Amino acid sequence: MSTSKVTYLGGLRTENEHLKSGSTFITDAPIDNNGKGEAFSPTDTVATGLANCMLTMMGIKARDLKVDLQGSTAIVTKTMAANPRRISRIEVVMQLPENIDAKSRKILQNTANTCPVHYSLHPDIEKEVVFNWGN
Repeated sequence: MSTSKVTYLGGLRTENEHLKSGSTFITDAPIDNNGKGEAFSPTDTVATGLANCMLTMMGIKARDLKVDLQGSTAIVTKTMAANPRRISRIEVVMQLPENIDAKSRKILQNTANTCPVHYSLHPDIEKEVVFNWGN
């Protein structure tokens, strides 16, 4: 079964539909690449997908460990390079609950760093992940 349908809307914008759920989002070309920058760019979705995957996998493992990660956040910073234009670096800074024991933290961090998107990204993309536990 197909995963998604992408429709080019013109003006460097696409609409993306998840076929199973029907949920949608749009992308725009970024301002530095002739676009409006009014939505995620395609490379923004790739960089953000890393944090989505990390938090989702951590959530699965947290459930097994009987710890709660609800409310955790990740701030993503994507850096582009030229010739060819590509993502060169993704920084993910996670803010996680303080009340998780050291052993569980280590397991969760390992889970995040071995998520499927992490393994799917080109090895030339530098990935920096910071785990902040508590305030």
